[in-house]
Amino acid sequence: MFLRRLVIRIATGTVVVLATTTAFAANDRNYKPPRNEFGQIDLQGTWNNATITPLERPAQYGDKRAFTEAEAKAIEQKEHEFIERSSKATDASVKVQDLDNLPNQCRSGSTGPMCGYNSFWTDMGYGVIRVQGEARTSILTEPANGRMPPLKPEAARERQARMAARGRMGNFDGPEARSLGERCLMSFGSSAGPPMLPLMYNNNYQIVQTKDHVMILVEMVHDVRVIRLNAKHGPAALKRWMGDSIGRYEGDSLIVETININPIQTFRGGSAEQKITEKFTRVSPDRIEYEFRIEDPSFTAPFGGALNFNATKDSVYEYACHEGNYALHGILAGAREEERAAAEQEKAKGRD
Repeated sequence: MFLRRLVIRIATGTVVVLATTTAFAANDRNYKPPRNEFGQIDLQGTWNNATITPLERPAQYGDKRAFTEAEAKAIEQKEHEFIERSSKATDASVKVQDLDNLPNQCRSGSTGPMCGYNSFWTDMGYGVIRVQGEARTSILTEPANGRMPPLKPEAARERQARMAARGRMGNFDGPEARSLGERCLMSFGSSAGPPMLPLMYNNNYQIVQTKDHVMILVEMVHDVRVIRLNAKHGPAALKRWMGDSIGRYEGDSLIVETININPIQTFRGGSAEQKITEKFTRVSPDRIEYEFRIEDPSFTAPFGGALNFNATKDSVYEYACHEGNYALHGILAGAREEERAAAEQEKAKGRD
């Protein structure tokens, strides 16, 4: 299920966009969050973290942590206009070769066959995130420039070698060499996390709590995080998808610490020694404030940030990634075709 934005076209040609993300004001300090039957802060429900705020702050903003409200509204209005333009039906008379000249087709800026998903299929929200009353310019707030710290030189070389071995740099020998997302094994980017970050679609999460566990069902590739409460980490030799997460409640917050992440899944190519600390705080009936911090010896500094999980009435749909996974077949079939063509050329040279 890819579509998370519902577009309704009525007879007049007007487009109504029902989006899942809304803007929120500063936290209500008088709000008393509910407790579940175990006396824990109640985080249960279905939530959505879509936002047009980028992970890293655009360089032109420097150390500017927040927009003015007028600046934020101007950015949101521009996004609304883009959604309305890009949601209009494509002229049925347009031919494939004409797609390169159509504007507003792909959020990435690509056009035609290079677009991948046109903007109709994406849902990155339409609002700037507002955390603690600030309309943030980026999800990251540490370091102060809101940008990822660089990898240390040795770690950067190791990352390049790992990517080459996994197929990011030309290995098409088989499915095992391709990325986890291409193979439908794990969510793309860092949707399941940790940290749990929004992507271009499928940004819904369902949280279920028991006395001893917190379960987070992630819509993207139907990943499931299981957080053990008041527990100890397992052995370091056991590296898990999404890591080994243990949690505890502190007041109105759930604190989660994750280590022992599978080295194939580390955030932004870091090391398996990553330690990720997350904080979930229920700040209103409709919002969970989510903070995270990453400590990793392969980066030159720790980094972290915050965003919101907003309540939604949407359902979490099955992703069914393998059912429509034409990409992996195409990637491998294309590589076999290139090998066949190269072999034919070599054979032809031998005859000359």
